[in-house]
Amino acid sequence: MTRERIIDNSALSPEDEDFILNLRPQSLDEIIGQRDVIEKLRISIQAAKERDDAHEHTLFYGPPGLGKTTLAHIVASEMGTRLVATSGPALVRSGDLMGILTNLKAGDVLFIDEIHRLPTIVEEFIYPAMEDFRVDFVVDSGPYAKTINIELKPFTLIGATTRAGLLSSPLRDRFGIFHHLDFYNDDDLTAIAKRSAKILNVEIKDNAAILLACRSRGTPRIANRLLRRVRDYTQVKADGKINKEIAEKALELENVDKLGLDGLDRKFLTTIIDIYNGGPVGIETISATLQEEPDVLSEMVEPFLLKIGFLSRTKRGRHATHLAFKHLGKSGGPQAGLFEQ
Repeated sequence: MTRERIIDNSALSPEDEDFILNLRPQSLDEIIGQRDVIEKLRISIQAAKERDDAHEHTLFYGPPGLGKTTLAHIVASEMGTRLVATSGPALVRSGDLMGILTNLKAGDVLFIDEIHRLPTIVEEFIYPAMEDFRVDFVVDSGPYAKTINIELKPFTLIGATTRAGLLSSPLRDRFGIFHHLDFYNDDDLTAIAKRSAKILNVEIKDNAAILLACRSRGTPRIANRLLRRVRDYTQVKADGKINKEIAEKALELENVDKLGLDGLDRKFLTTIIDIYNGGPVGIETISATLQEEPDVLSEMVEPFLLKIGFLSRTKRGRHATHLAFKHLGKSGGPQAGLFEQ
């Protein structure tokens, strides 16, 4: 069973995706945060333009909602070329990719989201396209089979993945540039909340923007989603201006606590603490207990809990840390003496 979560860092619906799209930066100058990545992109883009070459194949990796898709669009925009977007699960056969590749113009950007989910047959088909800008297409079969070699125009492949470790070595080695996107700090998220509020023509107080930032789990997509919910609450329950008190009430209604944890996060930790004595416990066991898919827990719940030190992972399983015990008001736990005062 899966459930809709306001602090989920993936898009929930086409409407949600359209909302986020309207708030996306359109150039490198508009991007807030990820300073090292942006500076490296400035250099690689300028160098490619000066050489009149296509930008190098680039892999963006990191947790969902941090701007991998946005950066792909910006690379195409800065290079003055077109972006063609697809995803790993959508490319089932090599023929699915064939039509896309042969229609690319010189310098175009092909963006493949969730590239770690490319089927093996498609992945192997793309190797010569990335290396030599050509594809070998087999027609017919048996004794009548023949291979047609098709030349492609130089293009840029940008891949995005939340699980870089699942990429095969041959595919990973064909990327020339790797950029890891990390969680944003509260200052950057505050600036993002203010920028988004301005685009939406919503007045927001500084302390309210800071509050949103602190509950956004280090993720711009979540900050914008929380802003959307607070905007609606303010429009109905107040005068349309977002202050700290209104923001707190709106987020309390959405069950998002002061650290950005929601009901599923707290239930995840409570399960480890109350049922399995703080751990260790395997993710499959937690999944069965919560009736949630293991991938949902490992990709959407665990990364932030690991980042803030509420969870540790070992070969034996998951442990709730003393910080998780303290936050949930639970007694005992590892290193309990550190907070029993």
